Amino acid sequence: MAVNQKASPPAAELTDKQKKRRSTWKLVKQNYQLYIFLIPAIVFIVLFMYTPLYGLQIAFKNYRPGDGIWGSAWVGIKWFEKFFSTPRCWEIIRNTLTISIYSLVAGFPFPIVLAIILNYVKNLKFKKFAQTVTYMPYFISTVVLVAMMSLFFSPSSGFVNTIIQSFGGEPIYFMGISSLFPHMYVWSGIWQSMGYSSIIYIAALSGVSPELHESAVIDGANILQRIWHIDIPTILPTMIILLIMSLGNVMNVGYEKVYLMQNDLIADVSEIISTYVYKIGLVNNQFSFSTAIGLMNNLINFTILVAANKISNKIFGSGLW
Repeated sequence: MAVNQKASPPAAELTDKQKKRRSTWKLVKQNYQLYIFLIPAIVFIVLFMYTPLYGLQIAFKNYRPGDGIWGSAWVGIKWFEKFFSTPRCWEIIRNTLTISIYSLVAGFPFPIVLAIILNYVKNLKFKKFAQTVTYMPYFISTVVLVAMMSLFFSPSSGFVNTIIQSFGGEPIYFMGISSLFPHMYVWSGIWQSMGYSSIIYIAALSGVSPELHESAVIDGANILQRIWHIDIPTILPTMIILLIMSLGNVMNVGYEKVYLMQNDLIADVSEIISTYVYKIGLVNNQFSFSTAIGLMNNLINFTILVAANKISNKIFGSGLW
């Protein structure tokens, strides 16, 4: 009898659980339309996000297309060891971190500054014109952008070198100097994405009550004081979330633009993880090796994302979760 009493939970506890289940099911019934709309998103995520994770096991196998994933021989961490023993391993990681951190530090403030400036523009026609002009570069394809850079900075016919020569200087091959490559990559990216990235900050600033600004003006606050004490605190949660998401992609530098900008003169600074994976995996057909590098890259990103979120929760009291 004593054993049976210990095994069975108290009646009050069962009642509380039943109440919670009934209330949860009641909420689902009341809002079933919302859950129906969620079904396509859930199906998409499961099919195209989680199902491909099945293929990650080839990072630990000597994958051969003829043998299939299950039939390929298990090699453990061989490919990870091979990558870290590669002579260019640390050079590739250094190049990736240099471009990524430089892009984050230099590019993160510009959309915020642009959004605040546009928020204080009183002329609506000029404001719409400025927004359109700053948004347009985002829709230029990467191939066209790199082609424009090659033309503008060409040592023979580019208008930048034409201006330099008009002042008595010598033409500079901007696209072929290793020390200039990170600057060319980062600042062209800032120019392209600054306007589009400012949209979310403009939307956040539109939620600021005009009464706050009116009260601040009455109290004698200037524009800088209003920005610091009203606008910045308003968009701070948005800034934190976007910063955390950016930190979570710190190792993910898109290969398209870097690959298009690469040449033999800047090979020492332009080889990053994504271009290396592309060349090893798709060009040389070393699928297991490239998968191992990609898996390591994503694990580092995930670790940074979790760490940044925890730090944000402790310091600012807000984060992604």
